[in-house]
This record gives sequence, C-alpha cells and structure tokens, in this order.
Amino acid sequence: MPCEVMAARVRRCCPNFTFVDAARSLVVDGTDLSHYVAVDEAWIRIQDEARSDAEEEPLLLKFYCDLVLAHPTLESALAAHLAAKLAIPDLLPHAAVHDLLISAFCSDGEIRRAVRADLRAAVDRDPACAKMVHCFLYYKGFLALQTHRAAHRLWAEGRRAAALLLQSRSSEVFAVDIHPAARIGAGVLLDHATGVVVGETAVVGDDTSILHGVTLGGTGKVGGDRHPKIGDGVLVGAGTQILGNVTIGEGAKIGAGSVVLKAVPPRTTAVGNPARLIGEKENPVRLEKMAGLTMDHTSWSNHDRI
Repeated sequence: MPCEVMAARVRRCCPNFTFVDAARSLVVDGTDLSHYVAVDEAWIRIQDEARSDAEEEPLLLKFYCDLVLAHPTLESALAAHLAAKLAIPDLLPHAAVHDLLISAFCSDGEIRRAVRADLRAAVDRDPACAKMVHCFLYYKGFLALQTHRAAHRLWAEGRRAAALLLQSRSSEVFAVDIHPAARIGAGVLLDHATGVVVGETAVVGDDTSILHGVTLGGTGKVGGDRHPKIGDGVLVGAGTQILGNVTIGEGAKIGAGSVVLKAVPPRTTAVGNPARLIGEKENPVRLEKMAGLTMDHTSWSNHDRI
C-alpha cells in the first residue's frame, strides 16, 4: 500500500494524527513531536510494525490506529492501552486509571528504560514473538509487568491504596499477582505468565526469564523479609515454587516443577522436589552462559544435553 494511501486511511481513523514527512515525523493536535519520538527506536519499530500489519490486514487499521498510531510516545500508548483493560465501568473510570499510569511512566526514567528492555527481551527470547508490536498489544506478561512498575512507583510514593488497586486489577485481568512492593529489574520476560505470583519482599534481577505458574512466595505467616531474591539472568521454569528468603544466584536455572527451599549458587541448575543441584553438591555442574538469556530448559551445561 502506498504511503499516501496509508496516511489517508490513518487520518480517517485518527483525525488528530498527521504524517509530516517520510522520516516518521508527526504532529498531534498541532504540536510537532518528531524531535521527541525520532530518538525512540523501540517506539519507531512498534509503529512501523503496526503500519505493516494494518497494510496486510486492513480490518485491523482502526485497532492499530487507536492503540498505536494515534499516540506520540510509547508511554502515552501504554498508559491508554492498560487503562482500557484495567478500568471498571461505572466504578473505576478509564481517565482515572490512565492518569495513575501516565504519571508513573513519565516521572520515572527507570520505568521508561525497563519498558523498552522488557519489549526487547520478549523479541529476543521468545521465538513466538515475531514483532515487538505484538508483545506490546497482546502479551499479558508484559502488560502485567508494566502495571506492576506503575504500582511499585505509587507504593514508593506512599500511595499504597492506589498501588494495591492496580495490583488487584492486574491480578483479575492478567492472572498475574505481583505485590507492589516487590522489586523487579529490567529486561524481564514473563513468558505466558498465567499464575505467576510474586511476594512483597521478593527481588527479581535484570534479564531474568520466568514462565507460567511460578510462585516467589513465603513459607508461613511470619512477617519481615521473607521472599526469594532472584539474581540477574536467572531462568525459572514453569510451575516452579521458590519459597522463603532464599537467593538464586545470577545465571542459574531452575527446572520446571521444582520446589526450591534453599539457596542456589550462581550458574548452576536445580531440579526436583525438593530441588537439588545437578552434579555433586560441593562441585555442581556450572553453566557457561546466563540461563535467563539462553532460555535453554533442557541442558545441564552448554555441552551436556539430556
């Protein structure tokens, strides 16, 4: 489809959106925002992919326009997209949820960095994720994680009731329950995500990959620092339960269905119920690469495959 035809169709769906030139510049409500958007490679890629999808499937043109092409920034689109999902008719207006989200996204540079790292993580590690725009629109693990980032910001500001509201709605809508106080790094992949539970004092490092049905939980009703600490680059397999204030070292791998009650050293593999290290306890098999980045669920090391 020629660019001028696409632009005309987008303008019909989104009257406030106009292309300025072929360099992806844009004007929204008369304000030239090209100087801001042009430096955001992730957002440029998402918009390009949205245009491509709309060209291949014209039925999706208004859908992509409303959710992607009509927005000047990734933060604007993300806040609107999440608000539409989290709002409750007649009880929790879309505008109120949007204001909570956009305030958090735009006031915290670390959130903005993490959002883009999470998008790249999905494309890099999930072979089913062919386009970044698909992660942005459809991947509930990504959407739940960004809701948590906003809730965590609110929690840190002392707005705990609002933070708990976002947690509750995220749990209901995405089936992912992350306490607003939990600290989660950047470049995190929640793959499939259904049933993921992360407790209040849990910490998740950068570049981790966590599959569905994972619990980072406590061991009882004792308060205090009681939840797992997951290092950078860890891979946690589906259905795994990691319980208590235990440390999973950087680059480690936890096999699917494991129950982990003790610390796991860096670059090792733990499997089973209760989980045990692959290899001798005093000299476990070491992984050469970060398991959270390789997404290799079935090898003990980079040389020995099951």
